[in-house]
Amino acid sequence: MADPTAPIEGSALDTALTQYHRAADRLGLTDGLRDVLATNKRELTTHFPVEMDDGSIRVFTGHRVQHNNARGPLKGGIRFHPQVELDDVKALAMLMTWKCAVVGLPFGGAKGGVTVDPRALSAGELENLTRRFTAEIGIIIGPEKDIPAPDMGTDARIMAWMMDTYSMNVGYSVPGVVTGKPLSIGGTVGREEATGRGVLHIAREHAQATNRPLEGMTVAVQGFGNVGSAAAAFLAAEGCRVVAVSDVAGGRHQENGLNIDVMRALAPTAMTHPSMPGDLITNADLLTLPVDILVLAAMEGQINERNADKVQAKLIIEGANGPVTTPGEEILVDKNVMIIPDILANAGGVIVSYFEWIQGRQAYWWDAEEVDRRLLALLRQGYHDVAAVSRRQEVSLRMAALLLGIGRVVEATKTRGIFP
Repeated sequence: MADPTAPIEGSALDTALTQYHRAADRLGLTDGLRDVLATNKRELTTHFPVEMDDGSIRVFTGHRVQHNNARGPLKGGIRFHPQVELDDVKALAMLMTWKCAVVGLPFGGAKGGVTVDPRALSAGELENLTRRFTAEIGIIIGPEKDIPAPDMGTDARIMAWMMDTYSMNVGYSVPGVVTGKPLSIGGTVGREEATGRGVLHIAREHAQATNRPLEGMTVAVQGFGNVGSAAAAFLAAEGCRVVAVSDVAGGRHQENGLNIDVMRALAPTAMTHPSMPGDLITNADLLTLPVDILVLAAMEGQINERNADKVQAKLIIEGANGPVTTPGEEILVDKNVMIIPDILANAGGVIVSYFEWIQGRQAYWWDAEEVDRRLLALLRQGYHDVAAVSRRQEVSLRMAALLLGIGRVVEATKTRGIFP
């Protein structure tokens, strides 16, 4: 009989565990240590009531998964989305552990989410849901324990509600319990666009390392939310020709390049707005366009065994977490498509969250130039560390990043020892 707790084949958790075990094989981990790093430290699932505007009560389900804290406090976003499931949260928490280690942050990985469509709630209902969920997970989060941040479907306003709820429960103001907050309550400049800016920095480092200037390259971006729209704008400013973008409503394609600034101004109606030039396309169409760079900034599992053979991009940059499944990647590797993996490519967000956490602890704030200088330094070091492992071990950038990140967590675990 199949194990009912096993991850579904091709799911985000299946992909994350497959990647982990392949790296663990190369690292020669003992069975015990392999099990420690494959297992979450803590999983909290809560079913909680929320009063709606009409006075009715709805019960929602939320999760907070803490994967590993060997290198420091736990860090990871909060996602509000209709498709949030526990296995997905487990996968994302594990990826956060490796991501923080790859770029040298003193954090472990966590993730959280609520199964809800935030667009279907009023502002009052969204606030009620956020505050109740925060109260439910308040027993395991904190500025020295686990520091949430925005993710898909959440933003600075929601982080403000989380920070205030936690603070009210403990009796004093605790700005450091979350990152991605508004500037007025201890946020940092540069956090909102940090992941998209990080995609640019990584693309630039890769272009320089491979002697292929970014200027003039064609780009398609799947996902025109916070990450994808910022990445598109930064790449366009660098001289790339962004020929296609898409979101849940569909996409736009124009071979001579889209005006990304105008599209960002029209979001979230840009794809269907009658004044927008370019051809209407689907998300599936965008993934198969003949472009130099494909930025994946939407959901997990977008490229898989069903469509990978149709991908024509030469380089894929994973602005989202887990957008390529393991079977899909095997097909892409056979086609000589280069992939810059999520745990390196989209680390800009958690890096600037780390900066916000540091600034809050120091009660001293950096300007935008300082934030970007430090962001570039960490991403540049992370890219070249991964590239060096890739050359030395003769493995893909993804395997190199996994070997580097997991290896650093292994070292921390061995150094700390196992508490009896």
